[in-house]
Amino acid sequence: MFFYLSQFLSFLAMPLTIVLILILGGVIFIRRKWGKKMLWTGIVLLLFFTNPFLSNLALLAWEPDFKSFEEIENHEIGIVLTGVTNMSKTAYDRTFFNKGADRITHALQLYRMGKIKKILITGGQGLNPVNSQTEAELLKRFLMMTGMPESDILIEDQAKNTAQNAQFSKEFLEQKGFDTNQKFLLITSAFHMYRAKGCFDKVSLNTETFPVDYYSHDVKYDIPSLLFPDPFSLEYWTKLFKEWIGIVVYKLVGYM
Repeated sequence: MFFYLSQFLSFLAMPLTIVLILILGGVIFIRRKWGKKMLWTGIVLLLFFTNPFLSNLALLAWEPDFKSFEEIENHEIGIVLTGVTNMSKTAYDRTFFNKGADRITHALQLYRMGKIKKILITGGQGLNPVNSQTEAELLKRFLMMTGMPESDILIEDQAKNTAQNAQFSKEFLEQKGFDTNQKFLLITSAFHMYRAKGCFDKVSLNTETFPVDYYSHDVKYDIPSLLFPDPFSLEYWTKLFKEWIGIVVYKLVGYM
């Protein structure tokens, strides 16, 4: 119930939803003064949300700076949050990735460098699964295909959201006899790190953050970036709005 309520609230507050309501309302009530204002407000917001320069500035302000591999301390376990595989396409001899593959590829690089000794992958199927496999299983398969020994790959495959990632990871580590008072390396997308860190802090797992999977890029002052509408910019704003709403909801229900 909580999941569906948060999804509905997210839908209502999405940039495209707001723009469509304003434009459609303006068209329907165009003969009224406030109807024209709605229409123009919707058009202006559409131009704002599709401007790549502005969306990139918002992402730069939100995403934490990346950390060099050299500055990361050595840890026994790196915890990787899932949400990077294409669970709508079922295959048993490979792993299909969406954007966010940095989460597992950078974790693998940290492992090869000796920064972490083991990788804990946390994440199940989510709600309404169409794939019988879990994300944790798919990522474990990928790591084993790279030659990583199975003994160094830990999976928690029941979590359906970030709060459960933290809660179930702690329970898993306790059941396996790991010292949960040590500091773990938390690996997830930069835009998602604030919420993830908050959830792990809530369950008293001490973590050092290693943000990956950046949506922002270095600032460009060329004509396309400044003036040309870009549909991906609307997608980036949508991702930010969903994350911000998620943080508010998580704080209200006590997950952070």
